Amino acid sequence: MGETNDGVLYGKFLEGDNSAYDSLMVKYGDALTVYLKGFLYSWEDAEDLMIEVFAQIMVKKPRIQDGFFKAYLYKCAHNSVAHFYKKDKRKKVFSTEGFEEYISETGDEPTEGIRSSDAYDGVWRDEKKRIVRKCLERIDDDMREALWLFYFEELSYKDSASVMNVNIKKIDNLMTRGKKRLKEELEKEGITDAY
Repeated sequence: MGETNDGVLYGKFLEGDNSAYDSLMVKYGDALTVYLKGFLYSWEDAEDLMIEVFAQIMVKKPRIQDGFFKAYLYKCAHNSVAHFYKKDKRKKVFSTEGFEEYISETGDEPTEGIRSSDAYDGVWRDEKKRIVRKCLERIDDDMREALWLFYFEELSYKDSASVMNVNIKKIDNLMTRGKKRLKEELEKEGITDAY
């Protein structure tokens, strides 16, 4: 349903409604910045690149197939990172630094004045998030990015493959190997209920 709304908003933008463009930027700006930060060394670079990606779309106004706006957006972001590193001569690496801040901004943190059992659950949930980030950092970059796109950005295998410029079979392979490696790393940290 969200993708259909994206298509409607993008269509309105193409017809001249700049508030529709603003709505898309508000909807995806923060998540796209976190994704870009996974490749970059600073939040400022990630924010700048996020703005550049949206600016490219605003200027070029590409025809995007209905239901594929988010995948197109992330593909542009992925490609802009490659261009960034081509200019900068550094190696492109996907990292989950900033993962906790992103999760906490989604309102998943415990609040004050909650029952003690809820507080315990909240602390354990926070600790699990820290451990997941730590374990994600231990696996290969491509597997980490594939897992991120699928689980956190909720892109399909097809859309993830498009973003990463690989075929679906490669994404399937990265996801299978990535889940296995992540589970192994989580078990090393004492989390045995990972699936």
